[in-house]
Order: sequence, then C-alpha cells, then structure tokens
Amino acid sequence: MTATVSGPEAPTAPGPERTKARRSGGGLGRYILVRALLIIPTIFILVTVVFFLMRSTGDPITAALGGKLPPAQLQQRIHEAGYDRPLIVQYVEYLGQILRGDFGTTFTDHQPVTQVLLTYGAATLELAFYALIVAFIVGIPLGMVAAYYRDRFGDAALRVFAILCYATPVFFAGMVLKLVFSVWLDWLPVAGRASTSSEIEMQTLENKTGIYLIDAFQTGDPAVVADVLLHAVLPAVTLGLLTAGIFLRLVRTNVIGTLSTDYVDAARSRGVRESRLVRKHAYRPALIPIITVIGLQIALLLGGAILTETTFEWKGLGFQLSHYLQSRDFVAVQGLVVLLAVIVAVTNFIVDIIAALIDPRVRY
Repeated sequence: MTATVSGPEAPTAPGPERTKARRSGGGLGRYILVRALLIIPTIFILVTVVFFLMRSTGDPITAALGGKLPPAQLQQRIHEAGYDRPLIVQYVEYLGQILRGDFGTTFTDHQPVTQVLLTYGAATLELAFYALIVAFIVGIPLGMVAAYYRDRFGDAALRVFAILCYATPVFFAGMVLKLVFSVWLDWLPVAGRASTSSEIEMQTLENKTGIYLIDAFQTGDPAVVADVLLHAVLPAVTLGLLTAGIFLRLVRTNVIGTLSTDYVDAARSRGVRESRLVRKHAYRPALIPIITVIGLQIALLLGGAILTETTFEWKGLGFQLSHYLQSRDFVAVQGLVVLLAVIVAVTNFIVDIIAALIDPRVRY
C-alpha cells in the first residue's frame, strides 16, 4: 500500500513553465556575464594597439617639441619623462597608470586627459544625441516606405539615397550643407554651438551642464533655446545622415522579411491592406535589429564627430582631438582615443543587454 503525500508540504515536480523560466534566466545571466568579461580583453587589445601605434612615430616629446628646443634640452625632457627607457617598460607603466585612472597629461595645455574628456565630452554627447534623432527620423520611416514600394522606382531611389548617405564623406556633406543653407540661403548659422550673446548668458548659470540645450532651458529665455537649436541643425543632419542610410537599409530588409512571415500572410488573406500590414505588423519586429546595431553606430558617430566638429567648429572631443593632432600632442591623442574606446566598449555592453532583454533569441 503506497502512502500519498498531500498538503502544502508535498513536493511538486517542476512544471514546463518553471523550467523554461529558469533556463531563460540562466541564459540571460550567462549572456551578461560573458559580455561583461569580453570588455576586459577588448579594452586591453585597444590600449595595446593605440600605445604601440603612437610609439611607432617616436616618443611624444620629440613629436611635440622636436625642432623647438635645443637637442640637449630635448634629451633632458625625454629622460625626465622616462621615454628613453625600454618600450616594454613604458608599456607596463602605462597599463598601471590606466588602472589608476591616469590617462596622461597633455603637452599643449597641461591638462589631465580625463579633465579634457569632462570639459569637451558634453558637446560630443549632445551632437551624437542630435544625430541619432536625425537617423531615427529619416532612416526608419524611409526604410518602411522602401519596403512598401519594394522593387519599384521609390524603393530604388531610396536605396540610392541610403548609399549616398553613408558613402559621402562627412566633411564634404558638411561643406555642401553649409554652402547651401548658410551661405546661399542664409537660413542657418555657419558654425559654432551658439551665438556669442547666448554663450555669455549661459555662462552666468550656476549649474552649467555643458550640454547647451539643457543650459539654454535653464536660462528661461526662448531666444537662447532657439539659437542653440538652430546652431545644431546642420551638424546634426550631417552626422545623422551617415547613420540614417544604414538604418534605412536595415529597416527595409527586415520589414521585407517580416512581410513574408506566416502571420502576415494570414492577415493579408483576411483582407488587411498592405500599408496597414507595414505600419501595424511588420515595423515593430524590424526595429529589434536597429537596437542591436546602435552600439556599433556609437563608434561610427564618434568617428564622424571628429570631422563634423572640425567642419562646423563644434567644440567637442572631436574638435579638440583634431587640435591635438595638429599640435602633435600624442599623449593627449593616445589618452583620448583610449577613453573613447572604453566608452564605446561599455556602450556596446549596455546595448547588448537591452537587446537581450527585448529579444531572447540574442542570448543564445
């Protein structure tokens, strides 16, 4: 005779829902752990490549001050900085500095590289944010339109537009936009982040953020807000179109793929219009790949920001990096490139986690 266990203490076999949840949670936790661990070798490789690439041109002091100082004084500076020691010793010491959060000090203006990042990083962050807005506004709707008019004239024209967006050099697109909208039409400012009067008014704020749009709202003056936005239009469009072309083609491809799925065919058989299928059923699944590639686009935006900020005199990290390159301040260049690489790696990690939360297929 077999005893039957009943009541609240009776053991229960794990059901399929619980097993599935445990497996899903384990998959997400393992995925996050692996992605977090991958940041370490990624940053290590980037730091190593940047260090030895910079040193391939010689020591930073000779690069920055060669020909400006007598040879004896130049050699003294090199010895005091330790650049006459074996390269591997300098490399190990540089790794130790980075672990302590010391990315070096610039030769031209004698600032810690981390301070340069804090001073000019807000401007680059603001520009990248504007550019992403332009990329979303232009790339996603046009990608849906291209998918709707698949293999027709509208689709072909939009695909050519997408190719032009990401194939045209950023500095060339910026100069063309400046020529048309600033010089010929005189609609938009030619350069800068704000007019002089607006900058003076924002400098009086006690809690400045360095992000001009936030600071402009803090002034409470609508004219300052409008001035900041007008100055941001051309740089944002120039940099945003670079990413919009990629978004356009990605959305088009994924919407076309979604339109061929079974549930869309079932809706089509019930008489649902094609335009409604694109708007209501196909575009949402097509947005998931957009999220997964945003991390990669951050690196593209930061790279394009160098030329965009130089073209429009937008005083951010890109503008300052070009200044250090012209001054041959390789310590500053090396430190900023490493810091940007760390930012890109961490951003990719965050985007990967968001993509895994939205689409469980990413975890496996």
